[in-house]
Amino acid sequence: MSATTTATPSRGPAGSLSCDVVGDFPQWLAHAKGSVAITTYQAGKVVMVGWDGRQVNVLPRDFDRPMGLAVDGRRMALATRHQVLMLENSPELAPDFPGFPRGRYDALFLPRLAYFTGELNVHDIALGDDGPVLVNTTFSCLAAPDASSSFRPIWRPPFISALVPEDRCHLNGLAMDDGRPKYVTALGTTDTEGAWRATKLDGGVVLDVTTNEVVLTTLCMPHSPRLRAGALWLLNSGKGELLKSDPPGSTPEVVSALPGYLRGLDFAGDFALVGLSQVRARHMFAGLPVQTRHPRLHCGVAIVDLRSGTSVGMLEFTEGCTELYDVRFLPGLARPMIVGPEKEATRQAIVAPESSCWIKTEAAGP
Repeated sequence: MSATTTATPSRGPAGSLSCDVVGDFPQWLAHAKGSVAITTYQAGKVVMVGWDGRQVNVLPRDFDRPMGLAVDGRRMALATRHQVLMLENSPELAPDFPGFPRGRYDALFLPRLAYFTGELNVHDIALGDDGPVLVNTTFSCLAAPDASSSFRPIWRPPFISALVPEDRCHLNGLAMDDGRPKYVTALGTTDTEGAWRATKLDGGVVLDVTTNEVVLTTLCMPHSPRLRAGALWLLNSGKGELLKSDPPGSTPEVVSALPGYLRGLDFAGDFALVGLSQVRARHMFAGLPVQTRHPRLHCGVAIVDLRSGTSVGMLEFTEGCTELYDVRFLPGLARPMIVGPEKEATRQAIVAPESSCWIKTEAAGP
């Protein structure tokens, strides 16, 4: 079964977005008691997907090449082209968001802090005990944003001999354990500029950050490692597979095979949210096993029942978006809004320790 939902009109680098809701996606979202946040660097948007009591609502908002997304309670961290943005949910302001009927939104993520990193090609991002942790893909390391420099390196793979802007192993994914980095994914164990491209079909690995050991090998462009209930989950992206390694480091089990190049993974109860992307014909990602397994690749978010491995539904982008990066479930938030640093709503929203309000802004005088 396929039903259509209309995205809120939004113009950006790729124009407007259109999407379909497929299978039981609406029913799942209605009962999940939460919403979904999606990043698409290709379309230049963060997309909030909520439920209004009757139907799925899709709200795209413009950001400059958004990639990794992390959420911890009211806090949110977003990696963009050359910034790391720290946002905070201000639910007290959300119901009165300007230009919409009162009560339309129950959450409002406002930018509160920006780190100017330069173009590090940050992929995954996490909120740890010591603050944000970045997967600095350009410099092949884990890093922290810093108030006085572009980044502060905190770990690098043992086979990387120098911190240079050469994307030597395409470090991309990060799994946290009790507030600390634990596992990372890389597309190779190479130590020269772009050398991982030559072994994209089977050179992918998972490394244990705490021991410096490679714990999984022969993966096809892995992404999005996550720890859940003691098991290591990840996406074998080039094959379109959701994998489970339990205990971490053991031979992975293929939980589900999906028709897309996979990036972005999160969980809600017994379900996994998995991001799917299409593969550009002339891109270096072309020629992957997932392309021969499925007659057509999709772009969207699939909901996978972890008890059976079956996809119960999907939010599929049909226009304006072909590639996603990250997916996050927002528990307890039915209709979230997010705004960027340059938007008027950011200037109008005032949050103080004892009160919050919306104010009218006026153009600066002479």
